[in-house]
Amino acid sequence: MRGPHDLDERGTRRYPNADMMRSRGQSDDTPADRNERLVLASASPRRREILKRAGVEFEVRTPEIAEEMRPGERPEQLTQRLAREKALAVVSQLGAAPRRWVLGADTVVVLGESVLGKPRDAEHAVRLLSSLVGQRHRVITGIALADSASRTVRSQAVESWVSMGMASENEIRAYVASGEPLDKAGAYALQGEGGRQFVDRVEGSRSNVIGLPLEETLALLADARLSEAEGEVASRPKGEPPS
Repeated sequence: MRGPHDLDERGTRRYPNADMMRSRGQSDDTPADRNERLVLASASPRRREILKRAGVEFEVRTPEIAEEMRPGERPEQLTQRLAREKALAVVSQLGAAPRRWVLGADTVVVLGESVLGKPRDAEHAVRLLSSLVGQRHRVITGIALADSASRTVRSQAVESWVSMGMASENEIRAYVASGEPLDKAGAYALQGEGGRQFVDRVEGSRSNVIGLPLEETLALLADARLSEAEGEVASRPKGEPPS
């Protein structure tokens, strides 16, 4: 019932890449197409891998923020707020010039009304995963793109649904003993053995479940860079050619 998923192909083939960005009105030599100006505000190797496979060039800076849920805060609000805070924390490290785009992200697993974070230890991982098997849960990632020059931030939350099959305690403990789920929200990795062993179905973005909704992230980048290019054209003195 729980067969392997073709994660690599399904995680990348359906999403836009740099060619899609150029098709939205950007030429190869416009300032808006300089991918090296992107900074990823995350230490997550999974987010780095998703961007690399999409052909996006970037550097990594690690933000330091308190990742705590506020009273009455919904998961969608939580993930967007933390993504914005991560992006702005790195903007503060970089300064206003040269202008950079900084991408922050935060992912949570939601079962009913409960937000499940990363496990504290192996026993906690067993409890988290035991609560998810045989159930359908949400994975929500907030993404935020900050402009280091203006400190303005664009953000959104992306939701996917994950259905898991049943599993025995021995199967769960054996998986936790592998070490794979110990740094993952909800205590499983869709792209690894956790996905192959426990996940029956994903509705929505698969890369979102892994930690970064690629389609929405690239659209956010494309929109921001297109707005930047249009702003540069509008501010250029009449008759002055592009530099």
